[in-house]
Amino acid sequence: MKAVILLSGGLDSTTVLYQAKSEGCECYAISFDYQQRHRRELESATTLAHSVGVEHQLISFDLRVLGGSALTDISIDLPDVSAAPPAEVRSLAQMSQIPVTYVPARNTIFLSFALAYAETISAERVYIGVNALDYSGYPDCRPDYIQAMQEVFRLGTKQGREGQAIAIVAPLINLKKTEIIQLGNKLGVPWEKTWSCYAGLDLACGVCDSCRLRLQAFAELGIKDPLTYAE
Repeated sequence: MKAVILLSGGLDSTTVLYQAKSEGCECYAISFDYQQRHRRELESATTLAHSVGVEHQLISFDLRVLGGSALTDISIDLPDVSAAPPAEVRSLAQMSQIPVTYVPARNTIFLSFALAYAETISAERVYIGVNALDYSGYPDCRPDYIQAMQEVFRLGTKQGREGQAIAIVAPLINLKKTEIIQLGNKLGVPWEKTWSCYAGLDLACGVCDSCRLRLQAFAELGIKDPLTYAE
């Protein structure tokens, strides 16, 4: 079974890649250079794809022209959680207000490219590592969004109209970060090759909300995160 994997190089998407491989899928990874602040993640995506021997497509476009996110507009500061105790970081990420790190319609854009790629190669699945628990403020990481996009996949493609709709697989959507790490450990994910930081530095900053959530999850499991941090 052929599957397209949305691969950012992060903890979640890498776990999804390894899961798809473990399920016997013939995997085709796709990553996106949208001129994000944290383009360093693309190095990890490329390394990870090559390390497991899957074909890797890198799609480039510039979302800075639209702005609207701390990840595409450097004039918007990243959320400052450096002073928050680790136990409070999860609640900061789960506030009802959508955080400034949300990139407008990003997953819709990503899934559209992935769908086109999947239909071109006659793939049956598209895997995406969205998670509704740690980043519940993101509207395009929620179950109802994935369900709606599944209908788009069915109605908007030749395969779908012929009764062979490409399935969206989101295996992490209801897992806690600790559960994702536990799953990744079983699958043999090399965490030191992944990248989660939003800061756009050569080393992970260790203080942005993404770093803190990652570090907190490893700490809760009593495991040292093998990634090197600046702080």
